[in-house]
Amino acid sequence: MTEKLTSKTHTGHFPIGFRRGWSNWQNDIQSLITWAHENQFAFLDLGSDAEQYVAIPEETMMKIGSVDLPYWNQLISANPETRKEAVEKASRYIETCSTSLANLFFVVMLPEDPSLERKKNFSFMLESFQELVPVLEANNSSVVIEGWPGLGSLCCTPETFRTLFKEISSKSLGINYDPSHLIRMGIDPLRFLNEFSERVYHVHAKDTEILHENLYEYGHELPAAFKPPIDFGEWSWRYTIPGKGITDWKEVFSLLNQKNYKGLVSIELEDSDYNNSSDAEKEGLLSSLKFLTAS
Repeated sequence: MTEKLTSKTHTGHFPIGFRRGWSNWQNDIQSLITWAHENQFAFLDLGSDAEQYVAIPEETMMKIGSVDLPYWNQLISANPETRKEAVEKASRYIETCSTSLANLFFVVMLPEDPSLERKKNFSFMLESFQELVPVLEANNSSVVIEGWPGLGSLCCTPETFRTLFKEISSKSLGINYDPSHLIRMGIDPLRFLNEFSERVYHVHAKDTEILHENLYEYGHELPAAFKPPIDFGEWSWRYTIPGKGITDWKEVFSLLNQKNYKGLVSIELEDSDYNNSSDAEKEGLLSSLKFLTAS
């Protein structure tokens, strides 16, 4: 792999990359890598199809930050046979990727059946991920859990993360720290980082803007009666690129530095102002990079 000049945050000097998206211009992985190199990104985060990256010529490769762990829903199934099969497949995927790609496996704890009692689904999650611990530890790898509060999400609040780490003490389970999700839930992102810093292995650079006029108009308990939600948001909040929301990124990076964070900062582009075309997405990534290198 050829060494390239790459960008870092001003505070903490954390390497900056981005999570690969789903739009057409990002489908050609080789072209995407070329563009990322040209613009001094340090790494890419990949989805659950990361094996295709092995075919990239070594001289043009770039560092991989994380890859998605597949079989999210099946790992948290009420059916023990489904869970068993998912654990076996996920274990093989971890072994394959850890040898040649990455050792951080991104996941959102979403159950197969969110209509079941949350505590019950939580027990299924504990069973599966306890079984993954040996393969993670044997391959010097970790799961990084993003706290996206989707339907039935099992790990997105201090209560749920605290319970997970109490039940499974292995340090092979960690957190993808994304302040945007905490903000939309009303959880202090700096207090969260203070409490869970030892488990933060990966960071998403994504922000949230609170739309105060809309908050007055619609509140946050119910959907609006006559207006559709905002793309990458709802009615009283929306996700943004870093610098357009309310996160104090210098404080975040300063705290990560104080806590001896040694990982990466990955731009996750989810912003209705920048997700409507290829050119807009590139502008959003480059604007994020410029902001983060100055923060």
